[in-house]
Amino acid sequence: MSRFTELFMGMLGAAPKKPEKVADKVQKIMFLKYEDKDRYIKEKLHAREHHNVSHKWRNRRWAVLLAVNLLFVLSFWLDIQILEGSLTASRFVGFHLIDLNSALQVMLAHKHIIVNLFIGTFTVFLIWVLLGGRTFCSWVCPYHLLAEWTEALHLKLVEKKIVTDHEFHRGTRTVFWVLFGLMSIVTGYTVFETLSPTGILSRALIYGPGLALGWVGLLLLFEILYSRRAWCRYVCPIGLTYGAVGAISPLQVSYHVEHCFHEGDCRKVCLVPHVLDVTVKGRASEETMGLGPDCTRCGLCIDICPTGALRYEVKGLSKLL
Repeated sequence: MSRFTELFMGMLGAAPKKPEKVADKVQKIMFLKYEDKDRYIKEKLHAREHHNVSHKWRNRRWAVLLAVNLLFVLSFWLDIQILEGSLTASRFVGFHLIDLNSALQVMLAHKHIIVNLFIGTFTVFLIWVLLGGRTFCSWVCPYHLLAEWTEALHLKLVEKKIVTDHEFHRGTRTVFWVLFGLMSIVTGYTVFETLSPTGILSRALIYGPGLALGWVGLLLLFEILYSRRAWCRYVCPIGLTYGAVGAISPLQVSYHVEHCFHEGDCRKVCLVPHVLDVTVKGRASEETMGLGPDCTRCGLCIDICPTGALRYEVKGLSKLL
């Protein structure tokens, strides 16, 4: 199975596998790492002591997310017509932008390809092909930001043993993606758009709050008391749609095995820790590996890594420099 296929299947819910073949350079790197255990431990401790946990990428991401959503609000309330509509469907200085998942739901509900709708998705398609992965989720989606803030409360409650975190099979998100599509076909109605906290929050910010915010509150409460980031991890089809679109993106978070101490701090902060399975000792097959289409490109792993083993890169560009 190719690396691309393996990553794509992982996005659909398949469990990561230990590589069948490891490159000679990787074997040499791992041998040199553990040849002198005392030196390895000293280097690891030194890296930790001299690493100040940065929130650089998190802060940049929050700034972009807030700016995009506030631009919708200001455009409506000040009537400046820069970014009209909502995240579901909008118009940026005259260019129509339509959410890919919403467009798919509409076409399934109408049971034919709507040419104007298809044209409106093209610009959005190109954007997420270039940015890749689930960039929309962490850099634009307002529910992601709220869930990220309430996640801290969930983790504190788990630490104090007040609640227990419950995990579900990641493949349930693929099942929901199919179910929402089938419901659109059968009912002729975009069922997911009624339930989507992304659309609800976007419209509430722009046009004012409504009763639908109660549903968003229940989702957040479920995540605080029962399952960490449950909606994003196990239900929401938007991430799956954008992950599939961005699978061929040149932009990625890449992992460099030579610089890694395999302590797992990155996996603790990651929303989708299965994409960081390569950071587990013995799981990297190449010197440098991209994290794949299910990565949200949030940068949390980059911020926390004490050695720079994880970083943003453009495929092929590093070889030219």
